[in-house]
Amino acid sequence: MNFLAHLFLSGSDTEVIVGNFMGDAVKGRDLSRFTPDIERGLRLHRSIDSFTDTHPMVLQGRERVHAHAGRYAAVVMDLFYDHLLAVGWDAFHPEPLQVFTNRMYALLEANEHRMPDRTRRMLPYMVAGDWLTSYATLEGIGLALEGLSRRVPHGRPMRGAERVLAEHRDAYLHEFRHFLPQVVEHTAGYR
Repeated sequence: MNFLAHLFLSGSDTEVIVGNFMGDAVKGRDLSRFTPDIERGLRLHRSIDSFTDTHPMVLQGRERVHAHAGRYAAVVMDLFYDHLLAVGWDAFHPEPLQVFTNRMYALLEANEHRMPDRTRRMLPYMVAGDWLTSYATLEGIGLALEGLSRRVPHGRPMRGAERVLAEHRDAYLHEFRHFLPQVVEHTAGYR
């Protein structure tokens, strides 16, 4: 699950949302330097990642894209699932996608002072490029994969992986529809 799914799973508490959003940039077990609700958001982030990384449906989809993306198959799958969430958003959330993403951008910008440098540096690019809404198109996923491929070592295999999603769309959609309710239930205690 990438940014959109993490925000979707965060619930409505501002600090939980902020903690979940910045989760990739916070390392270590000792989270006592954060407020209890930001810590809860960080733990939510880790719970989502752990659940996702071991779920049989996700592993099945990851195997399908592995031939194209190699060691970055898990990263690509995260973006695929954000795409499927964005495309089917109305079935999963009462608020229109653009309204939700605008609200999230505003909330995150208002709390950027609480975020690690890495997250704070990335946030303006996310907002300016409207990444969260762009995930609703294959072109948007392609641009996200292209950008990631330039920022990570040997990331070239991620380029064009959106074609795998297009080719196996029905299988990914089937897997996602089974997976999403399970991760929602799994993370309910954090919201």
